[in-house]
Amino acid sequence: MADVTPPDGYKNAGTKRGRKSGKVADFRYKRAHQPDDRNCASNGRGSDHAPAKGDTAKPQPFARGHRKQRPNEAYAALDLGTNNCRLLIARPSGKDFTVIDAFSRVVKLGEDLASTGRLSDDAMDRALGALSICADKLRRRNVRLARSVATEACRRAVNGAEFIERVHRETGIVLDIISAEEEARLAVLGCHILLEDRESPAVIFDIGGGSTELVLLEAGGKIPRIIDWQSVPWGVVSLTDTVAQEEESSEARMARYTEMRRVVAESFAPFAERISEAAGLPDLRLLGTSGTVTTLASLHLELPHYDRKAVDGLIVPSGSMREISERLSQMSLAERGELPCIGSDRADLVVAGCAILEVILDLWPAERLGVADRGIREGILRSLMAAERQAERSVQALQKLRSDDNSSPQAGDKK
Repeated sequence: MADVTPPDGYKNAGTKRGRKSGKVADFRYKRAHQPDDRNCASNGRGSDHAPAKGDTAKPQPFARGHRKQRPNEAYAALDLGTNNCRLLIARPSGKDFTVIDAFSRVVKLGEDLASTGRLSDDAMDRALGALSICADKLRRRNVRLARSVATEACRRAVNGAEFIERVHRETGIVLDIISAEEEARLAVLGCHILLEDRESPAVIFDIGGGSTELVLLEAGGKIPRIIDWQSVPWGVVSLTDTVAQEEESSEARMARYTEMRRVVAESFAPFAERISEAAGLPDLRLLGTSGTVTTLASLHLELPHYDRKAVDGLIVPSGSMREISERLSQMSLAERGELPCIGSDRADLVVAGCAILEVILDLWPAERLGVADRGIREGILRSLMAAERQAERSVQALQKLRSDDNSSPQAGDKK
């Protein structure tokens, strides 16, 4: 798998540009009120439960410069989105990595954000509950390098920065509010390996809770080069909260779905115009990373329950995804909730995801859609590991240079 970060240079970026993040990693996971934490070995559990009393470990702080990696040290990536809180902990395995622990919970951090402009107390409490579990896992798993990021909900909320400070005080986790530009870059880095291997233009998209990112990649090459991108503030949560709530009649549901598509299409219109020439080429490639595409892929496969191994890397006819989207848009909330792989957690949000997906298929009419159950967290892990390898190579080169200098004859010496 590629281990080189795609370039940061974007042209024709979206109109909403967050600040450029400069933070690489944070290592402050030891709580201030727990000064006597002691190191202990991981118990190997992968559950979502907090560790038993005494089952915490203070991660080794990252030493500046070169330090030989110790056995069992891990890397971690935490992504606090508008709808979900997700954590991935992994150990290097050659140029790839092996996941040793993971956590995911629906927290709905962006609930009511569209109408109030603020993160609600209940939403922040839900997120803090999930982040506390993440903090326990980070301590227990001997994490050496980690990065924790927050996305659209914290970018938009007037109390987003205040919430970030509260998270630090209560969990020890320092969240970096990343820009939409970096969010798109990390998503590409995390999943581009699943693009079909063809010499044709490609688009990767990420339908989040509070925003959707579209990235156009240059045709060919194992390392993706981003040539254009766009982020719009419409994700499954923000679009659901903005467009009128669901009605019982079929006509009202159809009207709501049509309005969702109109709103998203209007926001993506500048990007659609810029990529129209590429969109007219044959054999287009399209890859999606989000709960929407993995859920619809599960319905396409008629899975009784979600199976990541069956979904991640799947290629689905775009027509099938459209048919499923249209069918879901006509169902009532209760009917959607009874479907396998949707349930109550996604029943109210999946229609907005379907509307966004159909707009993407309109502006990039690929015949097939790749499905990725990976994204920002994997992109963070690859970035951390690539930076480590680069640092090690730099130190080795410096050491060799010094060794060569020491072995050279001193000035004025004669043989």
